[in-house]
Amino acid sequence: MEGMESILIIGGTGKTGRRIAARLRAAGRPVRTVSRRTGFDLGDPATWSFDGVAAAYLIEPDLQAAAMNPDGRVPAFVAAAVAAGVGRFVLLSAGGADAEHHPLRPAEQAVRGSGAGWTVLRPTWFAQNFSEGPWRAGVLSGSLSLPTGNGRVPFVDAEDIAAVAVAALTEDHHDGRTYVLTGGRAISFGEATGIIGRAAGRTVRHVDIDPGAYTERQVADGVPLPIAQMFTGILTAIRDGRDAVCADGVERALGRAPRPFEEYVAAADF
Repeated sequence: MEGMESILIIGGTGKTGRRIAARLRAAGRPVRTVSRRTGFDLGDPATWSFDGVAAAYLIEPDLQAAAMNPDGRVPAFVAAAVAAGVGRFVLLSAGGADAEHHPLRPAEQAVRGSGAGWTVLRPTWFAQNFSEGPWRAGVLSGSLSLPTGNGRVPFVDAEDIAAVAVAALTEDHHDGRTYVLTGGRAISFGEATGIIGRAAGRTVRHVDIDPGAYTERQVADGVPLPIAQMFTGILTAIRDGRDAVCADGVERALGRAPRPFEEYVAAADF
């Protein structure tokens, strides 16, 4: 599995990484997955290995760490990978990452300036956040409290992100492209929890919470105040309507429409 065509997946147990690895293995591609569980640390070069790696899927697994490191952690990893002969990168980024103080801006700059082939993926909010991520506990309790108001989001399915990543890792014509990945329609959190509740057969609702109260709740859970304020700001952007636009990245990359939110819900475990 560590031959010349091996593909390295950072965050191989995460929402996107494990789906990418599964798709590559099903296609007969040699894959190496790394994560904290395997002893990999993006901040510790002693845990990095590029033997036989031709391409890499990159994520910053800890935005808090990235935000507190203005130079970023991905750039050092990219430089070491290029020196070791890695010839292609697919970076999982985020909307707005080209803003001056965005924690993922250094990562995007690093892959674009690496001299290797690169593709940047900028997904909107994952649909899987409701079933596998930070919103699951609220969904299971029947009350999801977030400072998002009636703002709408075209939630993107992690299966679509994985499909685009696999294409970019294995096909040449995605090099040099940035794909903004969204679902096909924008819905509010009230609509999303309603769809989930109907599929699960119980009441699930969204409760709009004051942004300041949401920040205080994070701080009480041990999140540093500047980071808590950053996360609150990301969510209040939804309230302000800044994340409601649908993009054509999935269709441009795959030649098909994004997976509908209802289809994701029907297959998810609630």
